Amino acid sequence: MTIEIPIAELSRQLATYAWPFLRIGAFLMVMPLIGGSFVPAKFRLLLAVVLTAVLAPVVPTMPNLDVLSVAGLVMVVQEIAIGVAMGFLVQLVFDGVVLSGQVIGMSMGLGFAVFLDRARGVNIPVLGQLFLLLGMLVFLSLNGHLALVQLLAKSFHTLPVAQTGLTTAMLESLLAWTGQMFVYAMKIALPAITAILIVNLSFGVMSRAAPTLNLFAVGFPVAMLLGFAVIFLSMGVLVENVSIFIDRSLAALSHLLD
Repeated sequence: MTIEIPIAELSRQLATYAWPFLRIGAFLMVMPLIGGSFVPAKFRLLLAVVLTAVLAPVVPTMPNLDVLSVAGLVMVVQEIAIGVAMGFLVQLVFDGVVLSGQVIGMSMGLGFAVFLDRARGVNIPVLGQLFLLLGMLVFLSLNGHLALVQLLAKSFHTLPVAQTGLTTAMLESLLAWTGQMFVYAMKIALPAITAILIVNLSFGVMSRAAPTLNLFAVGFPVAMLLGFAVIFLSMGVLVENVSIFIDRSLAALSHLLD
């Protein structure tokens, strides 16, 4: 008695889940929160498998390509590039929030107070870490993680597997969006920077009027206390700017997939 194994059918069924898994896995490696190094790789892998099992049945027809062929390898690169581009666009929001915290921290004299960022594995000022946590909370409160999953499912219809992948126009749009990171970082940091600049100018005038005044002993704590006060008073504006940045990044991602 011989057992016939339908190799062709098994290969087709495997391709149904393999191609979406590449895009979903690459997306989870780069996306905010889940893509951080503090999230175990096993959890990301499990989440990618679960999302693939949920989204694969509604994905359009998969190509029947051999992964080890030239066309298959090109397809692998395309799917990984699409997933990385989608996660990178939203990750810019948190990079802009961290950048604003770093700029404020440096202006306040907190550049020496650093903290290990578990999401990136590098040291950043404590204030930047505080802003990053705030951005994550705002992102979760706006159901940004659910919106990302929805856009991920949408990408399989607007950018089907076995198509051309990312076009030149999409890459140009993605690169143009990176400039928004600096724009919103300055919007978030501008109130505190302006207040600290006024204090520094005031102490500069005072040093000319009273040269014996020890500015290092007086100016440093005053600038730090004023910075904390401005951050506290402008917390509502900060959250509003972060919310707008998140909404526009999700809209830009949706426009990128159209």
